[in-house]
Amino acid sequence: MVRMFTLVYNLRMPNFKIPKEVLNVCEGLSGAGYDSYLVGGCVRDLLREKEPKDWDITTNATPKQIQSLFTDSFYENDYGTVGIKTESEDARLHVIEVTPYRIESGYSDARRPDEVTFAKTLKEDLERRDFNINAIAYNPITKEIVDPHDGQKDIERKAIAAVGVPHDRFSEDALRMLRAIRLSAELNFVIEAETAEGIANNASLIEKISKERIRDEFIRIVASDTPMQALYVAQKLGLITYILPELEEGIGIKQNQAHSYDVFEHSLRTLQHAADKKWSLQVRIAALMHDIGKPASRRWSDEKKDYTFHGHEVIGARIAKKIMKRLRFSTEISDRVVGLIRWHMFFSDPDKITLSAVRRIIRNVEPENVWDLLNLRICDRIGTGRPKEQPFRLRKYISMVEEALRDPISVGQLAIDGSDIMRVSGEKPGPKLGFVLHALLEEVLNDPTLNRKEHLEERTLELLKLPEEELKTLGEKGRIRRDEEDELEIRELRKKYHVDV
Repeated sequence: MVRMFTLVYNLRMPNFKIPKEVLNVCEGLSGAGYDSYLVGGCVRDLLREKEPKDWDITTNATPKQIQSLFTDSFYENDYGTVGIKTESEDARLHVIEVTPYRIESGYSDARRPDEVTFAKTLKEDLERRDFNINAIAYNPITKEIVDPHDGQKDIERKAIAAVGVPHDRFSEDALRMLRAIRLSAELNFVIEAETAEGIANNASLIEKISKERIRDEFIRIVASDTPMQALYVAQKLGLITYILPELEEGIGIKQNQAHSYDVFEHSLRTLQHAADKKWSLQVRIAALMHDIGKPASRRWSDEKKDYTFHGHEVIGARIAKKIMKRLRFSTEISDRVVGLIRWHMFFSDPDKITLSAVRRIIRNVEPENVWDLLNLRICDRIGTGRPKEQPFRLRKYISMVEEALRDPISVGQLAIDGSDIMRVSGEKPGPKLGFVLHALLEEVLNDPTLNRKEHLEERTLELLKLPEEELKTLGEKGRIRRDEEDELEIRELRKKYHVDV
C-alpha cells in the first residue's frame, strides 16, 4: 500500500519534555537556517509518553556544515552522522548525534547499503526507515510533527508495520525482521499481518547478518518483559530456525509426568518466569536453554513406563557453550550460563543431601552464582506447570545454602595461606604450596570444623612429607572420587523417589 506524503500538524500542540542539550543543538541548526527534526525511536517514545533512551536529530545540513556550527564535534562514519559533545552529566546526553537526510540504495548483502547519498528532503529520509512507528519526525522549535506513514495510528493500535513494502525493507536489511520481534517484546505491540508475512517469506536472509548484531537483538528480546511471546512469534515466522535451531528441536518432545508441556514450551515458560521476576540476563538465557539437551537424551523406560532424560544437563551445557560461542557472547557470560545449565539438576532434598554436597554445588558454580542457580531452579519448577514457586523442600535447601556459604569452599577461605605454609615448614615459594592448599581444601570441604589454623599447619607438615607427584594429585583425586560418589548416591535417590526430571 502506497501512502501519499503529507505534513501532519498535531492540533494539540505537543509539549514534549526535551533535554536542554538536545534543544541547544536543534536551535543551533535552526538558527543557521537548517532543518532540525527529532526522528526515530525518540519521537515514538515521546508520543507514547515514555522517556526516550537516546535522541537522534536529522537535518538538511551536510556533515561539514554541521561541524562548522558545533566545534566540539566529530565525524567518523560512512552515514554522515556527526557526534556533538555536550557537558551533560547524563551519560545518554554526552553526545548528541545529528545525521543529514540520506538515501540508501543497493543492499546486495541484505545487511548494509551499497551506497549512501545525502538527500534534500525529509520525505526521502523517512521513506528509507524500517517501521512506520519509527518514521515520524518532530521539530521541537515549531512543534511540527511529520508523519507520512501514519505512524501515530500504528502507535495507537499498538502495531508494528514496515514502511512501504515489507519485502523491500527486509531485503535491504534482514536484521529488521528480528528488530520487529524485539520491538514487539519491548513495546508489547503486535506485528501487522502483511509485515509478519514479509518476515516469514524472507526469514532465511537473517543468515547474512553478523552474529554480533543478532546477539544484540536476541539479548534485548530475552531482557524484555514478554520474551516468551516474542520467541514464540519468532519461531512461527521461521526466524528461530536460523538463529537458535537447537531450541526448535524441543517442539513436540513430550516429557514425563512431572511436566505439562513439551520441551519447547517448557523452556519458553521457564524464561518468562525469569522475566516476570526481573532476574539477570544469565538466569534468563540459562532458563531458555536449560533443557536444550533433552531431545538428545530422551529415552523410554519400560520400568517407569515414562521418558527419562539422564545426563541432559551435561549434554545441554555442551550445546549451550557452542550456541554462546556462535552468537559471540563474552566468555564471562558464557561460562556463567553454561555453569548454571550444567548444575541445574542439583539434588535438593534437604532430608537426604548433606551439607558437604551443598558446599560442592556452591564450589561448582562459584558462590556469586549460587543464587542464580536457585532462581533457575524456581523458574524450572514454574515452567513445568506447577503452581508453587518455592515448596518446602526448596525453601529448606535455600537455608542449607546460606549455612554452607559460611563454610570455606575455596582456597582463599582456608585458615592458612601460602605464607603460613612457608613459615611453618621452611618451604620455598613454588607450585608445592598450591598443591598443599588444594589438598587441605578437599579435607575441609568434607569437614569444615577442620578449618582451624593450628590443625591445618600440623596437616601441612604431614602433607609435605609426601612425594611431590602424590601431593599434586591428592586434591584432584579426592574431588573426582567424591563427585563420583555424590553422583551415584544422587542418582539412586532420584530413582527411589522418582524425581529424575
